[in-house]
Amino acid sequence: MYQEIRRAAYQLAGSATPWTADFRALAFPEHRQEGLLELHNYGRTEESRHKTIPTRRLDSVLQTLAPDVIVRPRPRPPIGAGPLPAEDFWLYVPADTPDPLPGSTLTQLLDTWMRTLGPQGPDSDPGLRALLLRTSAELKRELPAWEAVHGVDLLSTAVTMGGTAAPESRQFQLATDALARRILTLDPYPYEGGLLRFRALPRGPRDQGAELMSQPLNRTIKRKEWWFSIVLSISLHTTPFEPRPRLHLHWGVRRWATHPRADSGRLRLPYRQATTVYLRPKTPWLPGAPGTERYALARLKHERTSDTFAWVENDAAGILHRLSVAGHFPGPDQLLAEPVAWMGDGPGVRAAVVHSTRMGSHEVGPGLMPHQRSQLTEWAEQALPEGVVRVPDLVRGRGRGIGAPENRRPKPRGDAEKKAEELRAALARRTALATLARMTGLDSGQGGLPVVEARLLWQTVELRHQAVIAFAQTLGLDGDASDTGTTDQTFDEARPGAPVVLQWRTPELVLRLRCLPLVDGLGERLSLDTGVRGKGRIADAISARRRELRAWLSEDGSDRSRPGLALVEIAHRSTFRPSGADPKFAIRLGCADAGQLTQFVVTPSTDPQIKNADNLDHRTHNAWLDGLRQLGVRVLPQHTLGGDLPDGLQYVALWMVKRRKDGPTRLPKHMPVAVLVTPLPETKGLAIVKGWDDDAREWIPYPAFLLGLVKKAEINPDAGAVRAATIPGQRDGKEDEELRVTPKRWRTNLAEQRQETATFLQRVLYSLRDQPTVLITHAQNSRLHWPWLQDGNTVRDLLKLGHAPAGRLDDELRLIRIRGRGGREAAQWWGLAEPGKAQGQPAGFWAQPVKDNERRSADDRVFYSTTERPGTYAISPALDRIATRVNAAGNLTSQAGTGAWNPALVEIAVLGCHPESAAEDTLAERPDEPEALALAMHQLRQAPDYPAPLSLPLPLHMAGLSQAYVLPMFTEDEAAEREAAAQGADDSSSDEGAEGLDPDLSDAAGLSAEPDQLPLS
Repeated sequence: MYQEIRRAAYQLAGSATPWTADFRALAFPEHRQEGLLELHNYGRTEESRHKTIPTRRLDSVLQTLAPDVIVRPRPRPPIGAGPLPAEDFWLYVPADTPDPLPGSTLTQLLDTWMRTLGPQGPDSDPGLRALLLRTSAELKRELPAWEAVHGVDLLSTAVTMGGTAAPESRQFQLATDALARRILTLDPYPYEGGLLRFRALPRGPRDQGAELMSQPLNRTIKRKEWWFSIVLSISLHTTPFEPRPRLHLHWGVRRWATHPRADSGRLRLPYRQATTVYLRPKTPWLPGAPGTERYALARLKHERTSDTFAWVENDAAGILHRLSVAGHFPGPDQLLAEPVAWMGDGPGVRAAVVHSTRMGSHEVGPGLMPHQRSQLTEWAEQALPEGVVRVPDLVRGRGRGIGAPENRRPKPRGDAEKKAEELRAALARRTALATLARMTGLDSGQGGLPVVEARLLWQTVELRHQAVIAFAQTLGLDGDASDTGTTDQTFDEARPGAPVVLQWRTPELVLRLRCLPLVDGLGERLSLDTGVRGKGRIADAISARRRELRAWLSEDGSDRSRPGLALVEIAHRSTFRPSGADPKFAIRLGCADAGQLTQFVVTPSTDPQIKNADNLDHRTHNAWLDGLRQLGVRVLPQHTLGGDLPDGLQYVALWMVKRRKDGPTRLPKHMPVAVLVTPLPETKGLAIVKGWDDDAREWIPYPAFLLGLVKKAEINPDAGAVRAATIPGQRDGKEDEELRVTPKRWRTNLAEQRQETATFLQRVLYSLRDQPTVLITHAQNSRLHWPWLQDGNTVRDLLKLGHAPAGRLDDELRLIRIRGRGGREAAQWWGLAEPGKAQGQPAGFWAQPVKDNERRSADDRVFYSTTERPGTYAISPALDRIATRVNAAGNLTSQAGTGAWNPALVEIAVLGCHPESAAEDTLAERPDEPEALALAMHQLRQAPDYPAPLSLPLPLHMAGLSQAYVLPMFTEDEAAEREAAAQGADDSSSDEGAEGLDPDLSDAAGLSAEPDQLPLS
């Protein structure tokens, strides 16, 4: 068994000399901000005028034109503050680098950028043209000059009151860029079959890191050529109560789209979604500009008025296109029709289109396995500057073996044991469901055995048949209850009030399944009124379908006072066109209005783009499991810590529910929710799950809590029906994403939302004041709205809400923060193997090493959790994604087609508890052990009623799931994509669209994994 794990994380040694660098720097022409703002606000109403100049596009172009320039973001004023704070510099360049913007390059670039600040078409508006010429002339007269900046410290930082490193804002870019430059000076990375040569990628000023990418590699898989590159991301991070920041190295795979569709003859690009293209010029973009080895980044998007694609003109590529000769850019049609012709070496600009999961499958597997990660990391470590060292390896913390809970899910051997385990799990579900029915009002009986009803809203015979079988199997019911004379015709003719009812009686409860065909267009695409422009037509269509579903289910006796579960069959999302016609959100809202929780399952199809007919039994079984969990049927992992945890300890999880920008309502909103999990004494892990009703100021059953969230998703048709002409930032009907603002009726002011969160927490914590409680939070999800969770703010064993000063924790409260892989904040890792063996992926609970026979200090607050991989991912840790070998038949072979899978390294920070030094001042019977609390969180990830470990502790996982009733939900096929990312795609910064994946939010995708992509949160 592995006893240590290593992380690709590095810090300045305690006694080392600071790592410094010299730069030349250029300030932004702030003295001309007034004139630039006048140009930017030309034609705007007083209400819609902006107070700062948008520079994102200009910054992106600078990264491409001048590859050695580091572009810093212009600071934004603090929430509620006045003028912008002074910034050190706008542009940095290493001191030994030639002038990156010689001659007239900078003025030519600024002229082109200024044309994008005002409304489109300045040549047709004499007033605007005159203003543009005047502003340009004034700016050129007083351009800032480069200044020498010596001895910039890249890793030494101040320390907060809590003992945490507090890097300067510029260090997040300067330190990572400096390390990337050092890595580029290394000899190419050798592998069996070739060499990897890396180039730098353009990084925006808010990307806070550096990225390198290898040349495209091609491999023959299933008789076709497939292309990919290896990507290295470098980022700077802090850790709670650690006085030195850390550099993280993250390795991943970026896959390229190279196979046009047979029907259209071009690549299948996502509908109404920009697709990233990396460009590499052979000559400078502009005369006089320096040559570059750095990739440029451009985007292709579908034209709204035709079936064509074009370069997005309002981003960096658009400015470059106007600046340079048209021949620098490949024609979109030519690139999409012959993508391979533009790959690799060749004349002119080279181009590569990033693969998206929406384009279909890609035969190159995602991610890298741990042994190859360790080899690549060892190569990159040669570039570390003197004094920068790897962080200490982690060792196993307390707990036996992998730190499993007492009621760990068994691993059956053979068919007999597997069958026995299935029956045991089904009995546990029935028992939990019967208990909940009696305690929470799900019981629809009149005494005796509780009666629980569920609904099956089906559209195809195949799915209906399999869903009935899966329902019986999931709950261990004998037969399929269909021997009551029902026929296909009986099922077809069922209507609300007269459904086909299948019934099973067990010693624990009576179960009824009401089967109804989803007719009258209720499951079809939304009818969008072409007479309504903008988002209003989507809101109108959702509201109409919602009312229809509510009336339809009410006619069948659905009662909001008795929450139920409906399994809903729905077509694959690809069948719902145009964008906005997908009925999922409307169906969920309508069912919730009628008191029905919903779980979706996709109609089986043999379409090559869907191909989901073969696994229908698996999909329906999982759908029923997820649906039952929504009802609160949960088995809580039982900790093994005995008296080291307080008696009667309960868990509360906080989650910030957020709207996705691409959701049906298109309007942002943030809202805190809280879930309470209370273990039932003298049961084998059963727990009561409740949610906080902030209107009633009380804890209510989890199903009622989920249904109550629906009112938070109310859609005001008037709010959505905003005309393009009235939205600031839209000119001539073209939407400018950088300038877009939301209607004032939505509370988008961050300071206001933070205060709402603080008030919410005050009420929640007051309700828990007399019971031992652990408050579990998630760093990436909640720290923006609760700043106390941020590394730079938190202090051991104190609590701060809103504007009140920090104070000690209530006697019964503990505060724990979980941090996952989002933003690459969790370092990549591997288990240290014996010499000559492959590095591995051990599961376990991990801590900093301590000296022999030495007790761990109560000040040690940061621990780590890894879990076992699912049995379906039997992948060798030694998988080699890159190498090519000659087999016995003399043919080249590779393992590029096998997907990688890596468990996440989850950070558990015990921010607040009552250790020995603090327990004397509280009513606690015994002092807390931070390590025991952290181990409990590790064990909460191993829920017995899940087939594999969770990415989060179970209470936090359940809190995150609640957002499906406020956010647009994921259908089962979307969840499958997210599950693939969660289980196997540690595809660092890899494919288009991957950055939106967040497996922490979906039950079907809640398994432990490390996709290494930026989260929604």
